[in-house]
Amino acid sequence: MDIVFRNSKFASECNNQRLLEKRYGKDRAKRITRRLNDLRAADVLDDMGSLPGRCHELLHDRAGQLSLDLDHPYRLIFEPADEPIPAKLDGGLDWTKVTAVRILGVEDTHE
Repeated sequence: MDIVFRNSKFASECNNQRLLEKRYGKDRAKRITRRLNDLRAADVLDDMGSLPGRCHELLHDRAGQLSLDLDHPYRLIFEPADEPIPAKLDGGLDWTKVTAVRILGVEDTHE
């Protein structure tokens, strides 16, 4: 899957293990890197469902975004980057056709 980032500064951080460890600590940085590698290795978003950890769509004010578990309560937040965003007939996101994502951040979505 293709990965883009919300901005170039965040992209540089996510692609540099030393910077990730400085900001998030060694364990969380390792988990972020693992999840980014999982996304890169997937052909489509639906492939993420067969991997350990939860990948799910967010609701309410975060509708259109998705979350990948890191370490509780932190999540890797992203959104489909395909244009147009693949949709099912019922209007929901078609995970079998999402081939690109935009990484938005690492955060606690329960705050």
